[in-house]
Amino acid sequence: MGTFDLLMHGFAHALTPQNLLFAAFGVLLGTAIGVLPGIGPAMAVALLLPVTYAFDPTGAFIMFAGIYFGAMFGGSTTSILLNTPGESASVMAAIEGNPMAKSGRGAQALATAAIGHFIGGIVGVTGLVLVAPLIASVAVDIGAPDYFAIMVLAFVAVSGVLGASRVRGFAALALGLTIGLVGLDPISGQPRLTFGVPQLADGIDVIIVAVGLFAIGEALWVAAHLRRRKQEVIPVGRPWLGREDLKRTWKPWLRGPFIGFGFGSIPAGGAEMSTFMAYVTERKLSKHPEQFGKGAIEGVAGPESAASASSAGTLATMLTLGLPTTAIAAVMLAAFQQFGIQPGPLLFQKEPDLVWTLIASLFIGLVMLLVLNLPLAPAWAKLLRIPRPYLYAGILFFACVGAYAVSGQPVDLLVLLAIGGIGFLMRRFGLPVLPAIIGVILGPDAELQLRRALQIADGDVTTLVSTPLAIVVYSLIAILLVAPVVLRAVRAQRGDRESETV
Repeated sequence: MGTFDLLMHGFAHALTPQNLLFAAFGVLLGTAIGVLPGIGPAMAVALLLPVTYAFDPTGAFIMFAGIYFGAMFGGSTTSILLNTPGESASVMAAIEGNPMAKSGRGAQALATAAIGHFIGGIVGVTGLVLVAPLIASVAVDIGAPDYFAIMVLAFVAVSGVLGASRVRGFAALALGLTIGLVGLDPISGQPRLTFGVPQLADGIDVIIVAVGLFAIGEALWVAAHLRRRKQEVIPVGRPWLGREDLKRTWKPWLRGPFIGFGFGSIPAGGAEMSTFMAYVTERKLSKHPEQFGKGAIEGVAGPESAASASSAGTLATMLTLGLPTTAIAAVMLAAFQQFGIQPGPLLFQKEPDLVWTLIASLFIGLVMLLVLNLPLAPAWAKLLRIPRPYLYAGILFFACVGAYAVSGQPVDLLVLLAIGGIGFLMRRFGLPVLPAIIGVILGPDAELQLRRALQIADGDVTTLVSTPLAIVVYSLIAILLVAPVVLRAVRAQRGDRESETV
């Protein structure tokens, strides 16, 4: 049977009433989980593993996949409306989506995110069907020097995204990298920056950092200025996208999935890395770069479509290689093993009914999510009309619940408040939050890949530039660093010539 015939066979199984019920329950639960900060899809699937032991494996994995994609949708909601990322992949949505919401365009931002997730998911799952084995084989050939080069590119690109002050950008990045160092040394096992607290040995979870910097920091900042100016009622806005919005979003919707699927297939940052690179791309290509940071709709469309496609890329690597590149993929791998199934190159031959039914259910689940989220966009946006004292009290409550749910340790609440205080000070002194988040997410992985590469090469530093991909990436880094300086010098020289002629 060909790929198309296998997919149609999968649709025949996925459209049965029982499997449709599993898909609907998964996407609804996933959306609710994404809205709550800290209660991520990995935790939800882990909690459901004992419950689903008696289920049919196909139905269980359809539900798990629905939770995975639904959490992406739900995480965008609180990220856009309340500046509180429900999932680490939705951090980028807060950068442009929250300013849009504050300017009365919350419904448009939510609709942009919902359509972006749908398009990204459809393109990503299509890629899973067509090129999953090829992408997986390419990912196997990428070594530690390549991973490290990609992550250095992300760190350098942070300063380009932030605009005027590179010093503040790198200061925020250094702060994030420092937070990422907390925990045990990955090679020697020695504690670093734990200050004698055993609970910090595993490091600080990225969700706690994201919620602390965004939600707690924002709540403290609003509280500090609450009585200085009268609260304005934020309008909900039109519940649809206008012609100008569609003109600015259709290209980011189509570009994002190709970035997301590629990065989702390799263990180099996953959805966080792909959403960041999609944001950088849209900022560079936008005809309205001055609007970025103030509510540019392209900055929502590109990263959100990349996030959904990244989920499909993660599933591609997990199914074809048995290689989990994210926490949720690792939990799903454990679920496969619970049912006595081993993902890998032979999975498509040994369990074709399960695999193709699961893939077909992803298409169905994405349609369900779009139908569910588009009509709810205006209703979600009305959250902004809640008086700010009550609204931010609720945000603080759910942020604390989410942080505590990460590991069930009271220490996490103290860490959350401490990072929230740092987020408040960053707003006070104009330090951007994004580089700090990138540093926390990619810092530990970058250190691990660097040390692994040097160990394999017996400390030979030249191994970092020993592969074609690494050389290409470092060339891009050099261009990013040098090009702005050269352009600035050319503009200054041109200005001097014009002044002399005048």
